[in-house]
Amino acid sequence: MIFTRTWLGEFLNLENKNLNDIVVALNSIGIEVDSTKSLKVSDKVVVGFVKEKTKHENATKLNVCKVDIGDEDLQIVCGASNVDEGQFVAVALEGAKIGDMTIKKTKLRGVDSEGMICSSTELGFEKINDGIMILDDSIGVLELGKQLNAYPTFNDDFIEVELTPNRGDCLSVYGVARDLAAYFNENLQKRKVFLEPNNTIGVGRVLRLNIDNSLNSIFNFRVVEFNGSLDIPLLLKLRLASIGSLKDDDILNYFSYATHSTGVIFNAYDFNNLAQNEDIVSLNISKLENGESVITCNDETVSVTGIYQEEKFSINKNTKLAVIEAHYTFPEIVALAKDFYKKQDLETIYRSFRGSETDLEFGVSYLLSKMTHCPNISIYTSSHNIGFSKDKTEIKINVEKICKTIGAEIGENGIIDILKRLGFEIVVSKEGHLFSAKVPYYRYSDIKNLADICEEIVRMIGIDNIQAKRSLVVEKNRLDNSTYKTYKKAYDLKQRSVLNGYFESIHYVLDSKEELKKLGFETVSLELLNPITQELNSLRTTLINHLLNSASFNLKNSKKTVKLFESGSVFDSNANESAKMAFISCAYKEEAKISNRAKPALVDFYTFLTELRNILGDFQLKNSSLSFLSPYEQAFIYKNGIKIGFVGRLHLALEKERDLFNAYICEFSLDKFDCVDKVAHMYSKFPSVSRDLSILTPKDFGYEKIKECIKELNIDILTDFRLVDIYSDESLKDKYSITINFIFQDMNKTLEDSEIVSCMDKIITVLKDKLGLSLR
Repeated sequence: MIFTRTWLGEFLNLENKNLNDIVVALNSIGIEVDSTKSLKVSDKVVVGFVKEKTKHENATKLNVCKVDIGDEDLQIVCGASNVDEGQFVAVALEGAKIGDMTIKKTKLRGVDSEGMICSSTELGFEKINDGIMILDDSIGVLELGKQLNAYPTFNDDFIEVELTPNRGDCLSVYGVARDLAAYFNENLQKRKVFLEPNNTIGVGRVLRLNIDNSLNSIFNFRVVEFNGSLDIPLLLKLRLASIGSLKDDDILNYFSYATHSTGVIFNAYDFNNLAQNEDIVSLNISKLENGESVITCNDETVSVTGIYQEEKFSINKNTKLAVIEAHYTFPEIVALAKDFYKKQDLETIYRSFRGSETDLEFGVSYLLSKMTHCPNISIYTSSHNIGFSKDKTEIKINVEKICKTIGAEIGENGIIDILKRLGFEIVVSKEGHLFSAKVPYYRYSDIKNLADICEEIVRMIGIDNIQAKRSLVVEKNRLDNSTYKTYKKAYDLKQRSVLNGYFESIHYVLDSKEELKKLGFETVSLELLNPITQELNSLRTTLINHLLNSASFNLKNSKKTVKLFESGSVFDSNANESAKMAFISCAYKEEAKISNRAKPALVDFYTFLTELRNILGDFQLKNSSLSFLSPYEQAFIYKNGIKIGFVGRLHLALEKERDLFNAYICEFSLDKFDCVDKVAHMYSKFPSVSRDLSILTPKDFGYEKIKECIKELNIDILTDFRLVDIYSDESLKDKYSITINFIFQDMNKTLEDSEIVSCMDKIITVLKDKLGLSLR
């Protein structure tokens, strides 16, 4: 945003401040100065008055002008098409430097020329017209022969600042001045009161409003009549040109100038297009689904506040009567609603999205006061106003916490003083020792909590004025904390995964809701209003879907073996976050090579489980019935008695759909995965004894029951047992023959056969009596 020192001076007295003071202050309060420049018109450029104009006798495009510069009349040859008698102009006298040129008395086509009538660009300013610059009293009282650089406008400083998106309140000259006034502890300049015109029609005679309750917008409506050609003052033209906003339409120039000066956003409508041959316009203002305000007339949309206005109702060069609307909409409403409209006014959205000025009365008065200088503009009396329906945000002030956060003792009175300077309303409790601050509406979107209050106080104090304090560092055990343990758990699992031949895969935290539903996983009820793509339209509830897609992609790109893992956040149906880890192994166990005679074996369930055991350590399996897994190869994973996840082969139908084969997957909760520290135990020096036991079990009988039954015996010398074989043939009919291997060992002696036999008898007896199983 660009402004000048004199423009800023309209709102704040800066007579005792130089450019460096202003730049330092702006940077200190968080308004970063991008660039500055000083522009002063050369000496010997003075105010002149064109008394006569005659055609050059030897050139059709040249004029010979008699120009009064106060103490003498000069003859100047001028080629500008817009030069005319009765104009005040900028005259460069002999010796004046205009760019790289020094003005001298000369002859042009045989006629003496004693100076030069200048354009704005020749003096170093932006272009405001085609031809010479015509002076008027907007720059000050015009005195013939007075040096032009004696007028502040032509000896000015230009400042360009960069604003963060949250500082929409400073997106105007007035907003910057307001912040500087708080920093300098100065009062803003007294506002010029706009005096309502006498003997004119009232707004209520031509405009009526029908309003919904609880709007998220505020409005101020005025009516203005244009009775002829308009011409904005020179000062306004120069300033608008400096910010790149000077247009051919002078009506629009008035609005642009008022918006850049005050921050208030305006819409302007052609009365005749709204009225449709009626004497009065009736506007309806209502709140839509996303909270935005829409203005309609005769069932047609006129504008959506803060987003756009319909072009057919906009003013134009032929407009005779205009309805002027100043408005403000809460920024979060604009942010939520803007993407639902194809029609958008980018300049309006740029301001309203960041938070425009809320003092509409000030902005309208400023605009109308500028218009009153034009004799061809008539302003109707009174206005229609719609105020805020929301209360100001109130934040409880904790002085001790503020001082601790900032790192400086400011004191209650100091905090109150700063907040008052920034426009906060201080509310003191009945007890008198507690108080809160009401946030001004123009900072509504930016100030939300006590941390924001701290930031405001630091801005006003100046970060360089807060004394640095030495930090007290006490070394502590950095390993004994949950954060480190969580990190170390995930790190170790990843390392072991890589050592077992798995590659890490990383995906978005978003996933396809449709694909998740097909797999049978729950989906998040929270809807994404603006998803990245249609394939990433929901928060993921599992890591499996991404791994399946990645595996399919790898197989289609000629990979023969795919082993991937991923760890990251997933969400339940209520969008509650948790951490999980998942694996997929599919196709072949290994690549084709000499050792497998170029015919590698396919991945199987037991190979996958063995790799998982190497990664996760010991775990237990229990029956499961998950629809997306093969009914014959799946189980829940338990660790230390807690269910942490599942493992199994992808359902054959889903394998075919995803162009996969022999796809084994596993997913478990990192939050529930308990890493038990390794503990070293003494081992026996004496030999172990191995015994096998074959038992007949029904085919629907779970091995888990047998396992628990044997554990309950608590046999001290039984160090381990595991299932080693399952056999079935026609003679066994509806039964399996399972073989269990038992390992016996004592810490203090070599075991005798009688001890082994006694233990085996106990096992056989309990299996027969408790489970009804018999030996084969």
